[in-house]
Amino acid sequence: MIVVTLTKVPNSLRGDLTKWCQEIQTGVYVGNVTAKIRDELWNRIMRDIGNGQATMAYNTNNELGYTFKTTRFDRTVVDYDGIPLMMHLVAADKPIKHGFSNAAKFHKAKLMAKRTDSKRAEKQKVESESQPFVSVDIETTGLDVSTDKIIAIGAVKSYGSNVENFCQLINTDQKIPTAVIKLTGLTSEKLTSKGASLENALSEFQKFISDLPLVGYNIHFDEIFLTASFRKTRLASLVNNFYDLMPAVKNNNRFLDNYRLKTVLETYNIKNENFHNALADAQATCYLAEQLIKKGAFKF
Repeated sequence: MIVVTLTKVPNSLRGDLTKWCQEIQTGVYVGNVTAKIRDELWNRIMRDIGNGQATMAYNTNNELGYTFKTTRFDRTVVDYDGIPLMMHLVAADKPIKHGFSNAAKFHKAKLMAKRTDSKRAEKQKVESESQPFVSVDIETTGLDVSTDKIIAIGAVKSYGSNVENFCQLINTDQKIPTAVIKLTGLTSEKLTSKGASLENALSEFQKFISDLPLVGYNIHFDEIFLTASFRKTRLASLVNNFYDLMPAVKNNNRFLDNYRLKTVLETYNIKNENFHNALADAQATCYLAEQLIKKGAFKF
C-alpha cells in the first residue's frame, strides 16, 4: 500500500496518479501497487513535479512496517537505528537562545551516547573513512526542473588519500539568463565552444561515478535535476545513493547563525574562492565531507 501527498503540482501529474490511486482528499492519493509500479510512480512524480512538492509513504520490512520519501527542501528523511524519521531543515525564524542548561544537556547526551555505543560508532567511523565517495555539484539555467537545464557538472572522487576531478560544461540551446551568467560566468558562447551534449556529458559522468555514493550540500536539488536529465536521454538511470551533508552539519554545529554553504565552509576553515563554479563547489564539498567523516558526524 502507498500513500502520496502532492502540493502545487501540475494537473497532468494529478491525472497520472489517479490511474493507479484513489484521491481520497485533495492532494492525497492511496493505492495498492507492486514495488515496481511504486518506483515508477515516484520516478514520474520526480519528472513532472515542476515547482511542487510530494511525499510518499509505503510498506517496507522495518521496525515500523513502513517508510517514506519526500521532495521537500525543508525536510529530509533520516535513518535512526533502522527507524525512518522526517528531519526539519528550516532554521527557526527567531534567534536561538544560547542557554547553558541546553548546552549542558546536549553535552551530557553526547557523553552517554559515546559510552553506550562507542564500539559500534568506532566501527562505523572506520567503515565510513575507508568508503570511497563522489562529491557532486551542478550549475543550471534556473531552479525549475521541468523547464531549466544543467549547464555544468563538477565532481570529485575521494578514495583513501587520493582524489580525482571531473568537470564538464554542457551545451544547451536554452538562453542563459543574465543573472546566471553573472553568478557562474557561463555564457552561451562558452557553452557552445567548450560544452558537450547532454547525453555525452551524462555518459562520462556516469562512468566517473560508477556505483559510488554521491554526497553534496542540499543535494536534493542536484538529485532531481540529474534524475530528470538522465530520463531525457537514452542512458540508464542512476543507481547511486545520494547523501546530504546539511543534516550532519546541523547536528554537529547547532548554533551557527545560518546554514548557507559559505557560512559552513568558513566554520570548517575550507576555502572556496570560486563559488558557483561546479568543480570548485564539488571540491569544497569533498573537503567538508572528509572533515565530517573524521569527526564521526557523517557516515554512509
